[in-house]
Amino acid sequence: MPASITLNDLSYATPGNHELFNKLNLTFNRQKTGLIGRNGVGKSTLFKLIMGELAPNSGSVSVAGTAGILRQSTQLDAATVADQLGIASDLARLFRLEAGAGTLEDAAHADWTLPDRMASAIRQMGLPDMTPNRPIANLSGGQRTRLALAALVLAQPDFVLLDEPTNNMDADGRDIVTRFLMDWRGGAIVISHDRALLGLMDAIVELTSIGCSSYGGNWDQYAAQKALELAAHQHDLDTAERQLSAIDRKRQVQAERQDRKNREGAKRAKRGGAPKILLGGLKERAENTSADHARLADKQRGAAIDDLQAARDQIEVLTPLTVSLNTTALPLGRTVVTCTRLTGGTAPDVPLIHDLSFSMTGPERVGITGPNGVGKSTLLRLLTGELRPQSGSARIHCTYALLDQTASLLDPDLSIRDNFRALNPDGDENVCRAALARFMFRAGAALQTVKTLSGGELLRAALAATIGGTRPPELLILDEPTNHLDIYAIQAVEAGLSAYDGAILVVSHDPAFLENIGVTREITLT
Repeated sequence: MPASITLNDLSYATPGNHELFNKLNLTFNRQKTGLIGRNGVGKSTLFKLIMGELAPNSGSVSVAGTAGILRQSTQLDAATVADQLGIASDLARLFRLEAGAGTLEDAAHADWTLPDRMASAIRQMGLPDMTPNRPIANLSGGQRTRLALAALVLAQPDFVLLDEPTNNMDADGRDIVTRFLMDWRGGAIVISHDRALLGLMDAIVELTSIGCSSYGGNWDQYAAQKALELAAHQHDLDTAERQLSAIDRKRQVQAERQDRKNREGAKRAKRGGAPKILLGGLKERAENTSADHARLADKQRGAAIDDLQAARDQIEVLTPLTVSLNTTALPLGRTVVTCTRLTGGTAPDVPLIHDLSFSMTGPERVGITGPNGVGKSTLLRLLTGELRPQSGSARIHCTYALLDQTASLLDPDLSIRDNFRALNPDGDENVCRAALARFMFRAGAALQTVKTLSGGELLRAALAATIGGTRPPELLILDEPTNHLDIYAIQAVEAGLSAYDGAILVVSHDPAFLENIGVTREITLT
């Protein structure tokens, strides 16, 4: 029987009774499938249902074959590399046999190819120095992710489920994940916001609040199909809204016409000259006609409302972020950053930055790239004065705002609105509300407490508070802004940054993001 994963009328709600899936029907075959959707829609939960770690409320999950999973954050349950690879007991069996202490059962189950296969898998993941007994507690997140991929190479399941495999990965790590998928001959389901990685897919499945949709082809083909689909659904929605408006206008006209007739009839009755029985009959007939018109209008309006709801059910209510911002008025030739023979780091005796020199002028957009651990975030701390250089100098010559990975400039215990007012004391309430609305925080949404926000909402709130005011800073410094954001949140952030006319200095591993926000130069740290 061919390997497959089938969801049959799958329904699941969280313990808080938030429904994620309702009668979901879906089949994954042995191809590479990208699983996309907004944060919180249930992508990782779906993986847990497939792996049997959660039980559905109704329906079923059928897995024909074997499945292995790479989780979004690897746990530290395993003590050593061998534990992480899932082969500690198998290696111990070989060691006992080599030492002459093995049993007949050890000999019967011994896999003498394992050491070579382990070495090959580790080497494939760019970790040639990983010995089986090495503790993993001091490994970086990227190294643990690579080990988890090596474990899948060793296990060779029919399906691999990868949950955000390139999160926090540098360019080398992304290349390794890419090669892993290109070489993988089984089925693969990949949750990712990495558009380059999604470009390797054979199909895209999109989870939304109204169900799921499958699209043949990779990310670019999905995006083209999605644009056509959304345009068609938007046309249906616009048509339904026009029909409802036309019916409401017609009802208003009929009501006004009937009201005029009633007033004229009342005037005639007051003047007299007609028998009371005739006047009573005319009044009754008018009332019956009015009631008939009202019933017909109500029926037509009910049908129009049903059509409108059906159109809305076919499209997620996605308000695209289109931002208009006040200008920074940053002159083209003005120097905004100078860095001269800069050396420094967090530890005095181990500088991460060595003899670095560069400058930025005008509304230039510059990316800082390089492997994990090379000192990209440290460079930002040196530039902003949080760290003192050991030698050389670093200066920012204009107003600026720094958005780090946790948006620490926002007070987590305050609302979005209160944070904006604190960071923009020269703006009144109208300015505040207008700025937050531009970043999709309208009315009550602006009163959300910052610590309750998702990753995408947090970054949008930080952008609103920094560049959305009456006087945006002339330089915006960003440290890995797209980490843990879904594709839709990334696109919203890209729209906001595209509307900003100041200079941008950004640390990022995402080449598509750098291109989309107009980065024209990169400083690569090694």
